[in-house]
Amino acid sequence: MPVAENVALMKRWFNEVWNRGRMKTVHELLDKNAIGFGQGGHDTSIHGPADFIPFVERIRAAFPDIKIKVEDVFGAGDRVVVRWSATMTHTGDGIEVPPTNRKVRITGMTIARIVRGKIVEGWDNWDQLALLRQIGAIPEAGAEQSHPKLMGLRKASGSAT
Repeated sequence: MPVAENVALMKRWFNEVWNRGRMKTVHELLDKNAIGFGQGGHDTSIHGPADFIPFVERIRAAFPDIKIKVEDVFGAGDRVVVRWSATMTHTGDGIEVPPTNRKVRITGMTIARIVRGKIVEGWDNWDQLALLRQIGAIPEAGAEQSHPKLMGLRKASGSAT
């Protein structure tokens, strides 16, 4: 596919999958054997729609008003890079943290490799730490002195003050 078509495909992906919650689009645009990195925890991967759809559903359950804005997008060859931002409100429990009704703004980047109109590989880097801080799941920077679990980590590493 020409680069311009791949760029259009990724814009459609963010709009339909994330902003509108259309899981039909996941099946249409994500190859059944696709592999993705960076969506969840460290060193984990997801495989095809079977893994990706539950990930989207968890995020959308926790943040049903999620809106992703594509800030920049460009492509070269079979790859497209998207720099995005997201705004949302934590009103659900899809991420195993009780709803806080706090507003969240995060940023991220996605690189996708597209073959014959399907995403076959994807790499995501998004600010999961900022999301957790904004919903109060972990303390803000500088607050670790008063957080017992983090104080224990600091002492164990020899950096306690």
